[in-house]
Amino acid sequence: MTTEESTRTEAQSRVFLQPIAAPSILGLYGLAGATFMVAAQMAHWFGSSHTTLLLVPFAAIFGGLTQLLAGMWAYKARDGVATAVHGMWGAFWMAFGILALILSSGRAPQPTGSLFPELGYWFIVLAAITWVCSGAATAQNKSLVTTLVFLAAGSTIAALALLIGVEGLLILSGYLFIICAIAAWYTASALMLNEAFGREVWSLGRSAQSRQMPPVTVGIGEPGVIHGQA
Repeated sequence: MTTEESTRTEAQSRVFLQPIAAPSILGLYGLAGATFMVAAQMAHWFGSSHTTLLLVPFAAIFGGLTQLLAGMWAYKARDGVATAVHGMWGAFWMAFGILALILSSGRAPQPTGSLFPELGYWFIVLAAITWVCSGAATAQNKSLVTTLVFLAAGSTIAALALLIGVEGLLILSGYLFIICAIAAWYTASALMLNEAFGREVWSLGRSAQSRQMPPVTVGIGEPGVIHGQA
């Protein structure tokens, strides 16, 4: 191909934009709903011996499948933080549902009181990943950082509570998760309102780096796809 033909080919190139809604609108609402309901039970706001099993279908679908889908769409939006958070927590809520069904069917022994080290170690994993995600979120906005900090703190306390079997710590983790759910609801609502009105209606506390980012980046990843969500 000659230089002239190459120049002509480049001049005729087209970029087809593929705008998508912010996946974290869906993902954070799913996180907020499932986390609030289970956390309220942990904090002893409501519940009986059958409550966990009754919550399972909603937690697994509302918090699990919804977040898993949001995580995959966040991958397309090239938002690594949202991909990790929604993918990881979506998978956890689906696994939580399966675990509750296994326990209720009698195929595994019921935990003794608050002592449940098998689940406690999983909360260690969740806490470790979520703390890193909260650090990475500082490059995006303060609202998401708040959500993830309380999510990570709740996971840390829940891990400790389940490993040593202290009911008081489990209740404390429930309250931390409730605050996380409220922050997640606010963040999702802000993303939705700001997108719907085309301006900042509710502040997200965007970082300087996020404000300086160009709206569409061509040549990095999939052309024409916006990097990030805010």
